[in-house]
Amino acid sequence: MTRHPRDHLAFRRLGRGFLPYAFMALPVVYLGIFMFWPLGRQIWLSLTRTRLTNPNNSTFVGMDNYERLFASGDFYSSLGITVIYSGVVVIVGVALGMISALALNRPFPGRSVVRAVLLFGWAVPNVASALIWLWIFNERSGVLNRIVTGLGLDRMSWLTSTDLALPSVLVVTIWQVAPFVMLVMLAALQSVPEEVQEAARVDGADRLNVFRHVTLPHVMPMLQLVSLLVTVWSIRRFDIIYLMTGGGPVGSTSTLIVRLRQIAFENYDLGLASAYGVIGLILALAVAAVHATFSRRRAKGAAQ
Repeated sequence: MTRHPRDHLAFRRLGRGFLPYAFMALPVVYLGIFMFWPLGRQIWLSLTRTRLTNPNNSTFVGMDNYERLFASGDFYSSLGITVIYSGVVVIVGVALGMISALALNRPFPGRSVVRAVLLFGWAVPNVASALIWLWIFNERSGVLNRIVTGLGLDRMSWLTSTDLALPSVLVVTIWQVAPFVMLVMLAALQSVPEEVQEAARVDGADRLNVFRHVTLPHVMPMLQLVSLLVTVWSIRRFDIIYLMTGGGPVGSTSTLIVRLRQIAFENYDLGLASAYGVIGLILALAVAAVHATFSRRRAKGAAQ
């Protein structure tokens, strides 16, 4: 029995209609199992009284965990540290990465070696980075205190002082983040059309004006994207902070994520820890919303 040509045509159209859904099915299932289900589970746990010692025995308490969270001074302390930590990492890390990219965007002898050296901080695993910097910051045998005492100053407690612990952790984080920003922005700078920059120079524009009116608008989308990524990574960063200070001393480096770990695995309170996680998620979504707003305005301005 042979099929009518119309049947073949209808079958092919039906296949084309289902083809996009077939390609999307696997990623949707993957995201559903490994992302949305755990996320939904976390939001549900934040509305329950659940102990780590018996996680399957939950009691629904509504917004009780959020009321405890907003009444706690530790929460506002962690929120403030998270905002300061993320803000400094984004501003200084992105600025240093951008300056490094501009410096490496022009040819000079040994550029490949300099680029490889600058990428070292990003390429080294976090645990190895923490070990390196723990030795550098060591109060007794660290190289930093040897330099300080060589200058005639007293030894400093880089990681055990409430005044110096957060700046020390920030130095390590920026040392890791800036090379990544440099790599991304260097690729963006090398995509700027040379003829457009040359035309601006012919019209009498100096280097600053060429950068301001030609280069910066071209790389701005990538600069905004990398700023968004660094912000979200900073909000959720745990390993470097915990490995170097454990959130101390006296909670001076305890961000929301570090506090979440302490509440979940030291106080065994999964409900309250989940509420901390939801607040961190809301922060990250707020940053993404700001990025989307700026992107929409930039696209609208470019279209006019």
